[in-house]
Amino acid sequence: MKSTWMLLAAGVFAASSAHAALDNKAADELMKKDGCAACHAVDKKIVGPAYQEVAAKYKGDAKAAAMLVDKVKKGGVGTWGQIPMPPNAQVSDADIKNLVDWILTLKK
Repeated sequence: MKSTWMLLAAGVFAASSAHAALDNKAADELMKKDGCAACHAVDKKIVGPAYQEVAAKYKGDAKAAAMLVDKVKKGGVGTWGQIPMPPNAQVSDADIKNLVDWILTLKK
């Protein structure tokens, strides 16, 4: 099975590494470790939105990172439909912040 990151070489998506604290491999590992990959993918909707869609929605919003960190930690519903995202209180604040910062660098 192809890794999502193999698609980078094909030019399907790219992250701006100049601003990302995580590289793609580290982000992939955190997504799996913290359970994010069960509902999210970088380039396609699973249960929750694709991370590229999240990045596009909040592009240029200076308050987006803090809001998304809070939403990931506490959970939420309504922004992307009526399927709720459960709270992720078990995930460290550092992991959430690093993933959110990385997500916001993604491009379609």
